[in-house]
Amino acid sequence: MRIIGLAGWSGSGKTTLITKAIPRLIARGHKVSTLKHAHHGFDVDHPGKDSFFHRAAGATEVVISSQKRFAIVHELRDEPEWDLSALLKKFSPVDLVLIEGFKRDRFPKLEVHRAANGKPLLQLEDPHIVAIASDRPLPSAKVPVIDLNDIEAICDLLLERAASLATIENALRSA
Repeated sequence: MRIIGLAGWSGSGKTTLITKAIPRLIARGHKVSTLKHAHHGFDVDHPGKDSFFHRAAGATEVVISSQKRFAIVHELRDEPEWDLSALLKKFSPVDLVLIEGFKRDRFPKLEVHRAANGKPLLQLEDPHIVAIASDRPLPSAKVPVIDLNDIEAICDLLLERAASLATIENALRSA
């Protein structure tokens, strides 16, 4: 399993880029999963549903299953948030995991940069950014810059620069 992230300011197009890249990567024969960090609480079940009642009653984990999918909801209660390494260990084996978020962690990332945001490059502060996907040339960039609309070139880069799970776990341990 290999891992690479997409980092960028809010509104830069990270999610849009991921949703364009996934079908192209799958068409190339790769199994792809994603990990998205949320900066606040979220729910995958809703009030009034049995799974919500199970969780509200105090269950640590609730598994919701059907013919089409299953989801595991794990309540942290007062435990600390899981780190990236622990979360990656929960994944079923795939060829590539695309991470959106965890931008402070030590793993290779593609920065998504949009000129209209008016924000500085993250690459200037993050040595783990291996390239930038941008909607304009960036002559001052210290890493390769790819056209944000060139999805095939972006997929090539994601596959080329993704790191193995073992490499990332070693980097996270040495942080």
